[in-house]
Parts: sequence; structure tokens; C-alpha cells
Amino acid sequence: MTKFKKGDEVQVTSGKDKGKKGKIEKVFRLENKVVVTGINMYKRHRKVSRSQAAGIYEITRPVDIAKIQLVCPKCNKLTKVGIKLEGKTKQRICKKCKGVI
Repeated sequence: MTKFKKGDEVQVTSGKDKGKKGKIEKVFRLENKVVVTGINMYKRHRKVSRSQAAGIYEITRPVDIAKIQLVCPKCNKLTKVGIKLEGKTKQRICKKCKGVI
């Protein structure tokens, strides 16, 4: 079970976007990276093609998992994610308020 999922709200803890919050768009499990909306934005110069015009576009690059922390939806604090077994199912829990995420 992964600790971060699509749709989770996270906050950046280090780097040029430190302190910014956003939602996870995509998770790359094998690379340990996630794409977060509005974070790690870069400009990309593009040539003209059939599908889009030429110009400078802003793209979102993946961020390493070590640079983000989950914001608990119940207590609104930065937290680590724990895993709790209930029968045969695994659930993610907040390490601070012990609530199910």
C-alpha cells in the first residue's frame, strides 16, 4: 500500500516551493515521485505541431516524496502516514490524531 494517493493534499517541506500546498495529480511509485498541482513549475519552449501552437508553456515536473508531507484532513496538521491492519484490509492513519485518512 502506498502512503500517498491521487487527490491527497500535501505541503512541500524543502526546496524552492517550501511551504506551498497542493493536491497530488499523479504518483510514480517506482521512481518515488509525485506530481503536485502548482508545484515545481518550469517553462518549456515548444515548436509548432499539429496539436498545439508554438510558444512557451508552463509544465509541472515531479517532486521527490522525501520533499513533501501529507496534510491530515481531520486535524489539518503535517503528519506522517501509518498503516493499520483491520481484518484483511489495510488503512492509512494519521500519526498525530490516529484518525483514518
